[in-house]
Amino acid sequence: MSRILVDTSVWIEFFKGKPEVNSLNELIDVNQVYINDLIKVELVPSLLIRKENEVIDLINNLEIVPLTIDWNEIAQMQYSNFKKGINKVGIPDLIIIQNVLQNDLVLFSRDKHFELMKKVFNYRLY
Repeated sequence: MSRILVDTSVWIEFFKGKPEVNSLNELIDVNQVYINDLIKVELVPSLLIRKENEVIDLINNLEIVPLTIDWNEIAQMQYSNFKKGINKVGIPDLIIIQNVLQNDLVLFSRDKHFELMKKVFNYRLY
């Protein structure tokens, strides 16, 4: 069974009730959903403002994949993107890809940057 790192873009659509991400419910039920601290930090502050305590509890109960950031590798990844004409990819997206590659995860994202970067880096999208 694959470990699936769920990106912020999917969580946002999930919270809005978008049918495109309904499969997240099933992944949660079978304990395939993982998160890292970067994604968690992107999500939790706005949830705290909206007092979404049940959602915060759900996120806090997910298994966290530790981040090991290799800044030289991040710079090389951005260089590789630029060489392929993939511009405007933020450092947080590169950190997520690095995390996926380091831990052999599948990435569930709705962010188009990740689809583009799949042409440069060898990782799986859900």
